[in-house]
Amino acid sequence: AVLLVASVVLSVLGVDRYISSAGLNLQSLLAYCAVFGFTGSFISLFLSKFMAKWSMKVKLIEQPQNREQAWLLETVQELSKQVGIQMPEVGIFPSYDSNAFATGWNKNAALVAVSEGLLSRFRPEEVKAVLAHEIAHVANGDMVTLSLIQGVINTFVMFFARIIGYAVDSFLRRDGEEGSVGWGYYISVIVAEIFLGILASMIVMWFSRYREFRADSGAASLVGKHSMIQALARLKQEHEVSS
Repeated sequence: AVLLVASVVLSVLGVDRYISSAGLNLQSLLAYCAVFGFTGSFISLFLSKFMAKWSMKVKLIEQPQNREQAWLLETVQELSKQVGIQMPEVGIFPSYDSNAFATGWNKNAALVAVSEGLLSRFRPEEVKAVLAHEIAHVANGDMVTLSLIQGVINTFVMFFARIIGYAVDSFLRRDGEEGSVGWGYYISVIVAEIFLGILASMIVMWFSRYREFRADSGAASLVGKHSMIQALARLKQEHEVSS
């Protein structure tokens, strides 16, 4: 899907050929990389809720079947009103691990899901704190922000990898050789993308950690610091036991 959409867009923009006998066209290259970099990120973003439901086997709570499900819906609705977003879809997924997640392309069209293990072992105030953490992610627009950052990073990793590849290929090319690039270009691009991708992943990891701290802070303001500290301590305890 990414390749098909990107190929059509590149063809329409006329930037699908960024290497010519005159050399490297940096403007066309940047546009080419941006299309591929952002297309993948945004397709992933728009499909995130569907993929999460399918991969995690999430069962949406549309009509509560018991008191626990009713409480879960009421709690998410209460937290959503506090932060000023529309009620997300709420679901439960089968997993012994204590886990929860939020996803969706829009803060007013999100999904919040919790694991069966978390519901069965955590106290209500701890579950509420975990839910508040996920609602804070949604309210902060973290899914969209992360997709934008990933798109920018993808773009520049591709862009600089191809510049490096072209420079290496030009160095290896014999005097008098003209025309398209050789194997040196493609090998160098692959190596450069791997190396630059590792460096770029550090930026993504930094932002991911930063947004977790920000979500913790938002949750603490919703349910109180004590409840949030209790939930984090419980999560840490379960992680240590499982590992």
